[in-house]
Amino acid sequence: MAGAAEILPAVAPLAEEPRNAAVLLDLDGTLAPIVERPDEAAVPARTRELVAEIASRYGLVAVVSGRQSLEARRLLGLEQIAYVGNHGYELLHPGAEAPVPAPALAGHERDAARFLAAYGTDHLRAAGVRIEDKTAIVALHWRGAPEEAAAETAAELAGAEAEAKGLTLHAGRKVLELRPPVRTDKGRGVEGLLSGAAFVTAALYAGDDRTDLDAFAVLRRLAADGRLRHAVCVGIASPEGPPELALSADLAVDGPGAFVSVLEALA
Repeated sequence: MAGAAEILPAVAPLAEEPRNAAVLLDLDGTLAPIVERPDEAAVPARTRELVAEIASRYGLVAVVSGRQSLEARRLLGLEQIAYVGNHGYELLHPGAEAPVPAPALAGHERDAARFLAAYGTDHLRAAGVRIEDKTAIVALHWRGAPEEAAAETAAELAGAEAEAKGLTLHAGRKVLELRPPVRTDKGRGVEGLLSGAAFVTAALYAGDDRTDLDAFAVLRRLAADGRLRHAVCVGIASPEGPPELALSADLAVDGPGAFVSVLEALA
């Protein structure tokens, strides 16, 4: 795991020219520790203070989350930054009252919800699956179910039927997401943010799950194309995290608590 000797040189190009730098952060598992139920998550006060300090100095600061953007902002408690929500299906500008949906989503906003209503939810709930309706996405969670294996199987059966009906699936940490047939991911969300910020010449992205690998890939491509002079991908390690996360990261730290060191170096 990375210590100060690795962290400081990696973030120095951003910290030296903060107005030309972007700091892009996953929320759950990166800023907020993973908990049994997402509605019980909390961002530690020190982490929030550091993100606020970074936001006051850097040209672009944003949270890129699987949560709906308004929920992500409520959890972090900072209105002065942007939030990419629902894995890129929506963008909440700083201080805005409502998010802007991705243009490609038009006409598909409730595809996943309509499928699940027709499929039925009684047997999913009986198996312990918790259903989270996030407008464009319906998430099937089995973390904390009395029998997690049985709940996972029930969610996967629903997912197989959803895929047969034309929806797309995305697996996360003890969650399966049913998504409309409109391609998006955190990488596309990050690319959209950076395309509107031509002044950004260096960027850092931090995340803990497989969904964050798409953002890593975008930063690396933009650096290879010369759009960015410096890109840093930070992996937040955990026992449930995908092994490819550490392999793809420039830096790896052991959980949200250790990620505070990266925030301190940026601040």
